[in-house]
Amino acid sequence: MTVTTVRTGPVRLHLSENAHGASPLALLAAHEALDPASVYPDPARSAPVRAIAERLGVGEHQVAVANGSDELVLLSALALGDRDRPGLTTAGTFPGYRVCLEAVGRGCEEIPLDGVRVDAEAVAAAMERAGIVYICHPHNPTGAVLDRDRMELLVERAAVTGTPLVVDEAYLEFAPAGTPRLRDYLGSGAPLLSLRTFSKAYGLAALRIGYAVGSPELVARLREVQGTMPFSANAVAQAAAVAALADRGHLDEVRRQNALQRAWFRGELERRGRRSLPSATNFVTVRVSDSATAERLLERDHDILVRDAGRFGCAGYLRVSLGSAKDLVRLMDALDLIDPVG
Repeated sequence: MTVTTVRTGPVRLHLSENAHGASPLALLAAHEALDPASVYPDPARSAPVRAIAERLGVGEHQVAVANGSDELVLLSALALGDRDRPGLTTAGTFPGYRVCLEAVGRGCEEIPLDGVRVDAEAVAAAMERAGIVYICHPHNPTGAVLDRDRMELLVERAAVTGTPLVVDEAYLEFAPAGTPRLRDYLGSGAPLLSLRTFSKAYGLAALRIGYAVGSPELVARLREVQGTMPFSANAVAQAAAVAALADRGHLDEVRRQNALQRAWFRGELERRGRRSLPSATNFVTVRVSDSATAERLLERDHDILVRDAGRFGCAGYLRVSLGSAKDLVRLMDALDLIDPVG
């Protein structure tokens, strides 16, 4: 696969960007959508909603398309569940859930991780006192996944309590076959919402487009609140998303290359005596002695950007995007200098 990303600055291994680039069909559709630039985009997002519903085998009324899944986190914090009760998420995860909950005045309770994994039992036990629950799966920044029993526990508890369960599945395309996915439970009657993005496996991060698929009542409420920003999903992004969904061959190749690169990188880290966490994503979380210092020295002295997972509450780890082999070797060489093993 040809890498289409053009780098003019430092090595970018900090934002889980797709090193393989977007589908050529998606890029062509994006360029063609620029021609009528004076015309507002479709506020109903009809074309991507239709394409997503067809691809996932759900009704169009179960899909909401937005300006990235970040917008959907905010909209769900604004609109879903009992606003008189705080939101619930885990510690050591993507901070956007807490930021949005606090910004809209709901407040946020955080459940500690069980090691590097979501403590599903503790989250389920706390659901009754929560107005809405956010879980990241596969988990960011550790890359861990829930097994089916624990996913079913969360779904069953959402059904009993009536508390909306929002599962951020931004990295799900990279996960192995058989990994639990929320849409398998949409017929359960539980209040469920899956958040997905075109920024990761589809390589459209610059265009900012994502979607929610879930219970019709929750999606209807999201769409209602979206009326305050009807044109947030621009025409270029909408066209590119539809074309990206149609190019299944490109997505399959991205998944294949990502799995190979992930296995190679973890093997090279182990060969050098450096620990890393198992991952179902397009990043690997690497153990270091001081993650904040390592992040700073890598940027200052080696022009390499990584993410200190301590920013997420997982101090002592760096989240490293799966870039090219050349860039990852450069990173490992730099780590050997600034943070020698043993």
